[in-house]
Amino acid sequence: MASSSSFITEVFHIGPLFITNTVIVTWGIMLALTAAAWTVTRGIRLRPGRWQVVVEGIVAAIEDAVRTVLPDHYRQVMPFIATLWIFIAAANLVSLIPGLRSPTGDLSLTAGLAILVFLAVHWYGLRSHGLKSYLRHYLQPNPILLPFHLISEITRTVALAVRLFGNIFSLQMAALLVLLVAGFLAPVPVLMLHIIEAVVQAYIFGMLALIYVAGAIQSQQLKHSQEKE
Repeated sequence: MASSSSFITEVFHIGPLFITNTVIVTWGIMLALTAAAWTVTRGIRLRPGRWQVVVEGIVAAIEDAVRTVLPDHYRQVMPFIATLWIFIAAANLVSLIPGLRSPTGDLSLTAGLAILVFLAVHWYGLRSHGLKSYLRHYLQPNPILLPFHLISEITRTVALAVRLFGNIFSLQMAALLVLLVAGFLAPVPVLMLHIIEAVVQAYIFGMLALIYVAGAIQSQQLKHSQEKE
């Protein structure tokens, strides 16, 4: 049975569990990235080749971005944020391959990523401050604001999922409409737009996740510094 979106189709099912093209492409991306990471790390040399220079440049750029936001905890957060950036960028760009669609154009995947960020925020917060100290910041500056803090947690998680899904889905629709109207007369501008938008959306999602994690880690540190003053 096809999904409500023309971009999402059922490939096969295992009992009541429906396996869509989103699931297959997502697992394909994860396997490809895992294989690429294994291949690159196995071939590290003191005198780097072309590919090693490219990979090291990407890692250094991500590390600098994370360190700018979290200078004292960047090593702790770096693996999670880097994985998000690389996976989402690959997922956004995979539709450039004929016959494949970006799995981030499926709300179920972007919702899963947003929930992962939601859990990671609290995980890092609890690790940094402990249960009591971390939960106490929801009562600051006044316990009456607790419901608003909780609503904020939910709305920003929903916004993360919907923003990425909406942008990638609309980008795919726009590309399809352009190709239907103009045929293959304007493929290069469409491809360039897709590449730029895919990278930008991956960056925005990862940066928002980094800011949320930084807020959880630094919330109590800011409070303690204010108390000392």
